[in-house]
Amino acid sequence: MRKHLINYTCLLFLLLGGNILNAQNKFPDGSAIPAWFNDYKETDVNQLGKQFKITDYGLVNDSTILQTEKIQAVIDEAAKQGGVVVIPKGIYLSGSLFFKPKTHLHLEEGAVLKGSDDISHFKLLTTRIEGQTVKYFAALVNADRVDGFTVSGKGMIDGNGLRYWKAFWLRRGFNPSCTNMDEMRPRLLYVSNSDHVQISGIKLKNSPFWTTHFYKCNYLKMFDLTITAPAKPVKAPSSDAIDLDVCNHVLIKNCYLSVNDDAIALKGGKGPKAPEDPDNGANYNIIIEDNKFGFCHSALTCGSESIHSYNIVFRNNVLDHARKMLQLKMRPDTPQEYEKILIENISGTTNSVLFIKPWNQFFDLKGEKGIKKSYAHDITIKNIDLQCDIFFDVVNSDQYELRDFHFENFKIKAKQGALHKDYIKNLTLKNVTINGKMIK
Repeated sequence: MRKHLINYTCLLFLLLGGNILNAQNKFPDGSAIPAWFNDYKETDVNQLGKQFKITDYGLVNDSTILQTEKIQAVIDEAAKQGGVVVIPKGIYLSGSLFFKPKTHLHLEEGAVLKGSDDISHFKLLTTRIEGQTVKYFAALVNADRVDGFTVSGKGMIDGNGLRYWKAFWLRRGFNPSCTNMDEMRPRLLYVSNSDHVQISGIKLKNSPFWTTHFYKCNYLKMFDLTITAPAKPVKAPSSDAIDLDVCNHVLIKNCYLSVNDDAIALKGGKGPKAPEDPDNGANYNIIIEDNKFGFCHSALTCGSESIHSYNIVFRNNVLDHARKMLQLKMRPDTPQEYEKILIENISGTTNSVLFIKPWNQFFDLKGEKGIKKSYAHDITIKNIDLQCDIFFDVVNSDQYELRDFHFENFKIKAKQGALHKDYIKNLTLKNVTINGKMIK
């Protein structure tokens, strides 16, 4: 996949006369992109201290035996000295695990860390979920306050989610108002309050709930990952590939993402008083590049629990039947601002190119009257070559204000190609072609 993406990027460079190179030096607000974003390489586990191979500590390759306590004991031993917990080839079944400072996780080729499909094997604790700090279930792999934490290798973390998915849809059939908080499901990987985290090389699949969730993580690199969860025959509900929650300086590169919800979602808090809560905050200085998106509800989403996202660069990506390229979820109960977003050099197929609508599925004004107005502005989308069902999938609403959008170098083939320019204040168009017709 990496070779395909590199070739695609080179082709774009030739076609666009160097626009890629010019764009790489600055964020949308004009600030310089640090060299940190260009320095990514495979984790060298030999530089991380002693290696603690779990089979040296009494664990066995058996997908039917729950071995949570034994794996946790290896993690605890690694924490005493500092080092890497190594999962060798084989399948190892576990409930929630907790990595500690000075520990790392490495999955060798052929290794599978498999989550239990029994929720009672996951610890109930205070955690961050859906834009709030509440009591919920731990993930399969948890790491809090672990600066420098890495997950690496060519192995797999398998969420074993089928039983959870069936239970969710059964409950939703009984109670159409059932939420993610009602039907209990663990995440696959949760990292919080940590700097300089790197997740690379591995596969993550079949998460019962969100696949990866990062909360208050700064300087986070994710690359060469494959993250999947099915849309059929049983849908994997809310299996977001990557959720960024109050994070900054994030690189997501050379990944394949295909899940039954948003591929990448920017979160950060919800509710009328969300900006005042110290647990909440903005996502900023994020680069998402050279990835391929298979089926997903949206390649990039701001929301649904988000208060401020800015300095977001989404470039050199390929969409393969993603439902939406860019989605802005506008909650009526939360004041939101999405700004300084650059989308460029995108090709492939999608249902909707730009999707902006009120998001009224679940909200709570907590006794306050009137909607909380939101804003999206200073958004540039350029060098787009897409086939789609709906080009401009936007609802005009008093709930939010859209302004200062710039569309440039569009080649769109759409079943519905209408563009309602009056929905956006100061929408500028340059070389925008819809179904062979230049739009002015």
